Amino acid sequence: MALHETFSLGVDPELGLQAEVAALNAQFEDATADDILRAAIRHQFAGGIAMVSSFGADSSVLLHMVAQVDPSTPVLFIDTVKLFPATILYRDTLIEKLGLTDVRTFKPSKDDLEKTDPAGMLWMSDTDTCCHVRKVVPLERALNGFEAWISGRKRHQSSTRTSLEHFEIDAGRVKVNPLADWSAAEVLDYAKSHDLPPHPLVAEGYPSIGCLPCTSKVAPGEDPRSGRWRGQDKTECGIHWPTHGKEIDGSGI
Repeated sequence: MALHETFSLGVDPELGLQAEVAALNAQFEDATADDILRAAIRHQFAGGIAMVSSFGADSSVLLHMVAQVDPSTPVLFIDTVKLFPATILYRDTLIEKLGLTDVRTFKPSKDDLEKTDPAGMLWMSDTDTCCHVRKVVPLERALNGFEAWISGRKRHQSSTRTSLEHFEIDAGRVKVNPLADWSAAEVLDYAKSHDLPPHPLVAEGYPSIGCLPCTSKVAPGEDPRSGRWRGQDKTECGIHWPTHGKEIDGSGI
């Protein structure tokens, strides 16, 4: 049962959403990423789903899959105004190569930045608030009107993602994780087999790419995300916390 149908039947929205997600996880437990995407985009959430992409290190794989299902699927990109210039160029490269027709870029509002980060240096003293105003708030605005969104998170990426399911609830929406059970090798093999261009910073030692001030190179053998907020007790920007900014289980794109 799709989410919008629960309202017309008088079902409590929260309980209806929980039941829907449980049913989807049972139905697609052993499904391929392609099957999950086709069902989500064309049927379950048709017209009400978007993909959220950072156009980061391995974003090309899921973007390619989505484009194969429907290149007009909305793709939401949060430009924090602190990104590597290479990421912006990579976004434009993938849009052209994959034929994506509805990529929407969102930035933090000028009012929010003037209020919380007028000097643009908040990342030096309070990374959580910096991430909140530059990523979490713009994403909430970008997701307005959508009942579901697609994420590229994978269980292998960090200890906080080991129990990641294909479908989950996030702030009253369904979050779809088609690549949840993919290994790093599978992602790389897919990219190579489909001749997808890598993010230019990967070859320079950045396997996980966020904002320029808070992303550092990763040494061989280190956790791929160890270069994010290095030296801090922080592993996520906040957009994947269940309550958008209030960490529950510490679950970026």
